[in-house]
Amino acid sequence: MIPYETFELDNGLRVVSNYDPQSAMVALCVLYDTGARDESPDSTGIAHLFEHLMFGGSVNVPHFDATLELAGGTNNAATSNDFTVFYDILPAQNAETAFYLESDRMLGLAFSDKALEVQRHVVIEEFKQVCLNRPYGMLMHTLRPLLYPNHPYRWPVIGVDPSHIDKVTQEQVRRWFFSHYAPNNATLAVVGNITKGKAHEYAKKWFGPIPRREVQKRHLTDDPWLNEPHREVVYDNVPQTLVAIAYRMDPYGTNQYRAADAITDILSAGKSARFFQRLVMGTDLFTTADASISGSEHSGFLILTAQVAQEADEAVDRAIDMMIAQAKLLAQPGDVSDYELLRTKNRYESTFTFDNVGLINRAQNLATALYHGEDINNNVPLYRQLTLQDIADAAQRIFIDHSPAVVIIRPQK
Repeated sequence: MIPYETFELDNGLRVVSNYDPQSAMVALCVLYDTGARDESPDSTGIAHLFEHLMFGGSVNVPHFDATLELAGGTNNAATSNDFTVFYDILPAQNAETAFYLESDRMLGLAFSDKALEVQRHVVIEEFKQVCLNRPYGMLMHTLRPLLYPNHPYRWPVIGVDPSHIDKVTQEQVRRWFFSHYAPNNATLAVVGNITKGKAHEYAKKWFGPIPRREVQKRHLTDDPWLNEPHREVVYDNVPQTLVAIAYRMDPYGTNQYRAADAITDILSAGKSARFFQRLVMGTDLFTTADASISGSEHSGFLILTAQVAQEADEAVDRAIDMMIAQAKLLAQPGDVSDYELLRTKNRYESTFTFDNVGLINRAQNLATALYHGEDINNNVPLYRQLTLQDIADAAQRIFIDHSPAVVIIRPQK
């Protein structure tokens, strides 16, 4: 059980606090309801670029990192298709410094031309390192458009092409900030050795004066799930063939979402899971096999991936057929055992428990739960309520009623 209290400031900032007197530290997490889904097709990657720009100096703080470090703190940030998250951790006696710093960059950036050029270069180099110079780095650039013809999920967070980042102007930066970075579009989590009273005092003092802003409205419609297979083969500088088989799935917060998450655990969580036992150990076709979900606010995807040990076309096709067959088995009544489902539930509870030990993760999880209007303490009970029928129904809907997008990345000939 994670004890927490919530309140909301007059400007719309929602705050959740978790007092942990056993800690000597305090963590702040600011979650902004903006990500790559808010970009336009001809200017992708700007949400991620903006994450970097938030460290480039604000109205009253020219050097965010240096100021926080003087207070004994560290920080980081992350961008997804749906959100952008910033977090800081520092000694409890210096907690107010984090409130001051985060509020100042919510109030307004310095909009420095130098910062834009520096961060533009950093992001473009990151694109080259993560996507162009890493084996299989362009997988999502190939896979996502097959799954999403129109929705912004069709491009990865880092963007479609570095040229989009290269063309971002200061005017675009200002427009993005004032239409997305606002107290009424943010959630603040305060975790650690700080009482609710003190958290409320600091939040009101530093964030309270920031005015509401007109947040850009979303007008997104979901793409239909695939009813026929989509397949693409890519030749690249990779050591062996990688197969990725992706199916659409239901969005975050639904019972079908939790069932899909459980399905990936049954298939690939640990050496006792089906993929490892039946595919990696049970055949000579696979060197690795995995399954995971995208965890998206809109309809996401469940992906099966494997590296194939044999390069013959027939071997690759056989590997794909075997992976799909293993997934479809889960739709059969009685295929999943009580023990498999119990093991999956136990694993989820263990992961949830240990994930919330650290202040930073706990702050991020509390911020996300408040954004969704959830009680974080219901996560495990809801997962515990999954039945064998829920698993079979989700497998039927995902693997049998609909078709996959398949991407095969093969070594260059």
